Amino acid sequence: MTDNYEHYISRNIAAYYKKRLVSPIIYLAILLILWLVLPLGNILAPHTVSATDSPDALFEKGDPYIKTTLVDLTFTGYTAKQYGKTIGYYYYTDWGDDCVIVLLAPNTCEQGLPNIESISIRGKLVSSNDSYRALLTELSGDLEWTSDGLISQMPQYYFSEPACHMTGTVFVFILYFGSMLYAVISIILYLVYMRFPFVAPPCQNLVVYGSPKQILEEAEEELATLPQLATEDMFITEHYFIVTSPYGNSLVPIKEILWIYKHSTLHKFLWYHFSISYTLHIVANKHMYIHCPKNIKSDIDGIMDYLAEANHNILTGFSEENRLKVEAVLGKPFHVEKLNALLHKKI
Repeated sequence: MTDNYEHYISRNIAAYYKKRLVSPIIYLAILLILWLVLPLGNILAPHTVSATDSPDALFEKGDPYIKTTLVDLTFTGYTAKQYGKTIGYYYYTDWGDDCVIVLLAPNTCEQGLPNIESISIRGKLVSSNDSYRALLTELSGDLEWTSDGLISQMPQYYFSEPACHMTGTVFVFILYFGSMLYAVISIILYLVYMRFPFVAPPCQNLVVYGSPKQILEEAEEELATLPQLATEDMFITEHYFIVTSPYGNSLVPIKEILWIYKHSTLHKFLWYHFSISYTLHIVANKHMYIHCPKNIKSDIDGIMDYLAEANHNILTGFSEENRLKVEAVLGKPFHVEKLNALLHKKI
């Protein structure tokens, strides 16, 4: 046997998914760093504090999202608007030793109740901004104070309930945990494919021709004993065409191949043309499609000639006539047929 080709396909499938492991692992590391650097955990599970606790410590600590119960809230008469829509109503209440401004969502305060005896809410301690300073300026006029005097007496933050109800925040967490789940599942699948190559997609696609495990074993045996034709990443054995390239792995019985053709790609940078690569396209029974990109012309020509000789029913070269012949054999893909049936049913 040729040692170089012993379990060659399985080793290349495992190597391919080993390389793909790097991306989801790095992505999970980035998510972990974001969780540690940003207050994501605080947003998801705000601290529960009482109205007697000083919010200053939480604000300075960098944990602005909290849950609390406030009492004796009085409406200021002012509202917060965004894009012409009222998003909150400003109230004031005692919190610890301070008088704090609280922005409540419209539903929470029933569109601006004059007084609220007690309410349990979750929200965010928001730094002083233009809206907050404008509110204090208006309140100073109502109280016949100077604006500087009131601003100096008030905390440099206010408590905002709508800040916890932002649609963007929900979207961020869906994206965060959804992508985390996708990365974890990818890692698990890649590890399974590395350990059991016959369950990897390149092999499972062969289920339309028989047992993927058995087909892989037969192809491995033929490749290890006597490969008929070999290029850098494409091989032909007695019964199989095999691809083991950096772009993916593929395997198909030669007797199932219907059509082979190539096309060229001109690689250029600005006005400079520096290379031409060729892609081999293979169409097989049961809607199996294989693409072998970035090969040299002589390798692809040799593969096409050998396949055409091994199976005289294979159509060679791209043409409309060949496309129609293959379409007549394959028909429409199953998912397209189901979609057409569904559309006609709806109509």
